[in-house]
Amino acid sequence: MVGRSADLRRPAASGMIRRVLGETVDVATARRGGGAVSAVDPAALELIQARVLWLATAIVDHANRVRPARSQIKVGGHQASSASVVTLMTALWFAHLRAPDRVSVKPHASPVLHAINYLLGELDASFLERLREFGGLQSYPSRTKDPDPVDYSTGSVGIGATQVIWGAIAHRYVAGHLDVPRGGRQIALLGDAELDEGAVWEALCDPVVAKLGEVLWIVDLNRQSLDRVFPEIAVGRLLAMFEAAGWHAVTVKYGPRLRALFEREGGADLRRRIDEMPNEEYQRLLRSDPAQLRERLPGSGPGRRAIGGLIAELSDPDLRAAVRDLGGHDLGSVLEGLRECDAVTDRPSILFAYTIKGWGLPIEGHPANHSALLGGEQLAELGAELGADPDDRWARFDPASAQARICAATAERLRREPVSPVAPPALPVELRREHAGEASTQQQLGRLFADLYREAPEAAARVVTVSPDVASSTNLGGWINRVGVWSVGERIDWFADDTNTLVRWRETDHGQHVELGIAEVNLVGLLGELGATWSRDGQPLLPVATIYDPFLMRCFEPWAFGIYAGGQSILIGTPSGVTLGPEGGAHQSVVTPSAGIEQPGCVAWEPAFAQDLEWTFLHALSRLGAPGGGSAYFRLSTRPIDQALAAVPADSQGRERRRLDVLAGGYRLREAAAPPRLAICAVGALVPEALAAATELEAGGAIPTDVLCLTSPDLLFRALRARQGLGGGEATILDRLLPPDRAAPIVGVIDAHPHTLAFLGSVRGDRAAYLGVTEFGQSGDIKDLYPHHGIDAETIVGAALDLL
Repeated sequence: MVGRSADLRRPAASGMIRRVLGETVDVATARRGGGAVSAVDPAALELIQARVLWLATAIVDHANRVRPARSQIKVGGHQASSASVVTLMTALWFAHLRAPDRVSVKPHASPVLHAINYLLGELDASFLERLREFGGLQSYPSRTKDPDPVDYSTGSVGIGATQVIWGAIAHRYVAGHLDVPRGGRQIALLGDAELDEGAVWEALCDPVVAKLGEVLWIVDLNRQSLDRVFPEIAVGRLLAMFEAAGWHAVTVKYGPRLRALFEREGGADLRRRIDEMPNEEYQRLLRSDPAQLRERLPGSGPGRRAIGGLIAELSDPDLRAAVRDLGGHDLGSVLEGLRECDAVTDRPSILFAYTIKGWGLPIEGHPANHSALLGGEQLAELGAELGADPDDRWARFDPASAQARICAATAERLRREPVSPVAPPALPVELRREHAGEASTQQQLGRLFADLYREAPEAAARVVTVSPDVASSTNLGGWINRVGVWSVGERIDWFADDTNTLVRWRETDHGQHVELGIAEVNLVGLLGELGATWSRDGQPLLPVATIYDPFLMRCFEPWAFGIYAGGQSILIGTPSGVTLGPEGGAHQSVVTPSAGIEQPGCVAWEPAFAQDLEWTFLHALSRLGAPGGGSAYFRLSTRPIDQALAAVPADSQGRERRRLDVLAGGYRLREAAAPPRLAICAVGALVPEALAAATELEAGGAIPTDVLCLTSPDLLFRALRARQGLGGGEATILDRLLPPDRAAPIVGVIDAHPHTLAFLGSVRGDRAAYLGVTEFGQSGDIKDLYPHHGIDAETIVGAALDLL
């Protein structure tokens, strides 16, 4: 079925789009905040709805049947999923939204969004023929890649729904701290299948969410997923779950035809029959002809005779229209539901709108319609039914028509002033701290915030930290004591007078730390939205999140999606590796450095020394909140390391050269006096082992050994690709780090999977061995764990001797 024209014809044309246009539809919508949308001609709004359905369907059709498929790979698209939300989106855009509102559109409804933007004059007609084409319209809504207005990038199922929650918090934060006007509604339009995603329920459980009155979810309740019709009637359970979480829940189930029938004799039985009908049985009715409907609809229960008598009074067209008359396809019912949601301002709202997947199309209601495509004949019939000309697909409304006037008025009402981003404050290249004694990079993180607060107060004022209930254990306590905790409204700190409390939990809407529950997916969702305020609101923040490094992979996909959507932030994974020792194998992280290398839009760092962390962290902060910027991932450790081992040059020129090499990806930490026979490349917490191995190898002048400290294997790999002409970037660091005149076999060592460093031998064509962690670990001291995994000094020496 996928990628081919679908022969899922309905038995006869339903005429459902051609409603009685003269019927009363109240589309004047009083909005919160004093705003209002003027009354809209109901007949004209119905015609706009029909045109949106046509355009969305034709956009997918052109991409699949008209545009040549050069590689014979299916293009795809979702005509059925788009059709089910046409009424919801028509009501929202043309009769409800205001300019400050932001909407996340479910991924498979992107053709509807582009159709609406086209009618509003926000998209050139040429793009309607470029769905899923290189440089054209993306498969799913994208803030950064689509040519027309998109509020939220969606595409990863479930994330679009939660984005508006984190977007609401991010907007509240930036509006409360900087010169940004308060926004409007944060609306998510999601498919009911998305409610299966764990991200949805993780978000709902966070206590702050129940206080976000600007959040509105609209659920396209078409009771179908990709493969099937949902086997259970789940709405009652879902309603109870949302209400238990503190949400205001509204249901729009039936349209005016059915509601009128319910008032007639036999109507109560008919309503009970439909209410109790399994989803699959209802979907089968949608595929039935009138004779089959009259046989099947009454059922076999006690009210079957009353139902049979009631529907006997209806003509065949009226019967078919009545069966399909769900509230999610009635503009008046949808708008009434939206008004009911707007009446509640102290908590989030959810609107369950009953719809039909494939509404108005020949494939409506069929369980296999998810990726089905209309054939040419079917499209022509649809055009005739909707008043559209298949030979002039992209025709706009007559400028003198009521529809054109509504489109123009909507475009004006929703017009936003262009955002002019404020430049983020300048950051120093280093701070005035002498790094001495033993310290871990995680300890240094806490000191960095204190130094930044003192040395660069303007930049510190834009820093916002986030953690999933691990702030104190990732060394953010000192920072929190200085800046306080952000919350929706002020909360009493009942332990403020307790002298044994080290972290002061002062919660106000002026704090600069946001504490979430233990849900890493929530963390990165908020991090992405905080990192997008520079482009959304014109005011950059410098968001930094801490997470236990082993749990990065739990939230990797939504973190990556936030970067894709334009968020710029810093994510710090600490502690990491088997170096966390007694915590054991359940908490070790093995693949995170490799994942950091492979993540676009982000630089991965793993500094060994406090000074290296200071330089790289300040550099990463300087790349946030501006066009051309990017995100960063830091992998830190709790292992104390003697800072004297860093051997930072004392002279200013040497110190600056070191800093630049640190920022380029690595530096020569120790050079053998004689021409080297070996180079040890070490990362992070294992640098002391590398130095110890070099000392042992050089004992008695046996094997002169260079030691290289790699601060970012990510940047070094990019440099190698740049040298090979495979990517942009600066390759000169490779000659400074591995100069040809000191060529020697390489031993690479990292507290992670060794393939992270497997490219190093390609820099000069050297023989190489790579040491790292390839098995699950266990609890223990690193004196036992390092030899167990083969990342101790003795194993490094052995690997070197094998190479030589």
